[in-house]
Amino acid sequence: MSDIRVASRYAKSILELSVERGLLEDIHKDMRLFSGVVKDSRDFELLLKNPVVPPSKKLSILKSIFEGKVNNLTLQFFEIITRKSRESFLPLIAKEFRNQYNIHKGIQRAEVITTFPLSEELRTEFLTLIKKETGKEIELKEKVDPAILGGFILKIGDRQIDDSVSSKLKELRYKLTDDSYVKKVF
Repeated sequence: MSDIRVASRYAKSILELSVERGLLEDIHKDMRLFSGVVKDSRDFELLLKNPVVPPSKKLSILKSIFEGKVNNLTLQFFEIITRKSRESFLPLIAKEFRNQYNIHKGIQRAEVITTFPLSEELRTEFLTLIKKETGKEIELKEKVDPAILGGFILKIGDRQIDDSVSSKLKELRYKLTDDSYVKKVF
């Protein structure tokens, strides 16, 4: 079974259980915390994936890091996952949980890439545009990339609007190097 399918099934289970117990927001916060720890510590991620370290040791490390900081349901979930020797899937499960949480709550993730940090006015304009397009609440991620030279790149789900200067220059370069005009002359 593929990694994403395994992660998706576990994420769906913890999501449904958290909804049933009225702990959805707490578990969402816990999964974000877990993802942040994984993102900040490459060693922690490698530890979870290391087949040499026994699952019991990984569980004791998970408990020492997260006990008192996360909900008991999250700790129990970590325990079940490690008992089944699936702890290497935890980072992917946390990511998939967030995706399923967004679907459950009707939230659309979007990313805007510009050459400068967005002002409050531009942020509001992007949010309004995306909300009008999708009809959903928006979780906007902002990224600054000077390589696009100007303009913006907007990603909404699997769609992308590229109105950057670098893409316009690439398009112009392609048109100038294309030999199709030679065929039209003769």
